Amino acid sequence: MSVHRTPEQQKVVDQALQKFALYHFQGCPYCVRVRRAMARLNIDVPLKDIRLDRQAYDELVEGGGRKTVPCLRIEEDGHSTWLYESRDIIQYLDRQFGPNDGMHR
Repeated sequence: MSVHRTPEQQKVVDQALQKFALYHFQGCPYCVRVRRAMARLNIDVPLKDIRLDRQAYDELVEGGGRKTVPCLRIEEDGHSTWLYESRDIIQYLDRQFGPNDGMHR
């Protein structure tokens, strides 16, 4: 079951999502798992496909230090945090945007 929000709540969530980016590629099963969780949470995290976008690949390696996907980049106060491992990413997104986030009806 997906998370439902009022239009006002969704606007706040959409704005918050601008500080995120998910580095992935289409055929990666762990990336599929994260994208499915994003769909369930009704969130649209900007996607960066490292196989189709060389700049995204370079950002991932330079910023995160690894070429592993999925990887969620979180921008806060001018600082980037790079979160690897699909389960860790899903848990983080669930905490931020799940049914108990106060941002849904």
